[in-house]
Amino acid sequence: MTDRRRLIVMRHAKTEPFAASDHGRRLTERGAADAADAGAHLTTLGLAPDHAVVSTAERTRMTWAAVRAASGSTGTESFEEAAYHGDAQTALDTLRQVPETVRTVIWIGHNPTASDLCHLLDDGTGDPEAVSGMLSGFPTGAMVVFEVDAAWCDLGSEDGRVADFYVARS
Repeated sequence: MTDRRRLIVMRHAKTEPFAASDHGRRLTERGAADAADAGAHLTTLGLAPDHAVVSTAERTRMTWAAVRAASGSTGTESFEEAAYHGDAQTALDTLRQVPETVRTVIWIGHNPTASDLCHLLDDGTGDPEAVSGMLSGFPTGAMVVFEVDAAWCDLGSEDGRVADFYVARS
């Protein structure tokens, strides 16, 4: 990895199928283990998020808590209703609000937004194996690491190079 900014886009880990509300669905035991595995993977890449943008849903909060603990992140966080309800463009708008001092940000949300955001950001010049993985589907626990040259406030379509694709599976 280089000294560029990094954007990690992650879909929440495996969840229980039902709850009193969709917003309240929690991670399964496997989901919690997978989220911790994803955080450990970030450690192998030398990445610990400086900032997290996380959907307000319980499952994304739980995913972030496990990723944060396993990656050793001590960064700031924001829980965004827009990451729960919004589309890829809304996610991009939220990411444009990230402080410029942040070098590595993680966005944790839901599909299809997570997958759509990755396709929107991909500049087509990334690691072929990682891009192939990303294009083959975006299951729970999937995570894409992008290298980004643009300032967060200017982040736009095709501004990210896919550096890594990982699916956490315990």
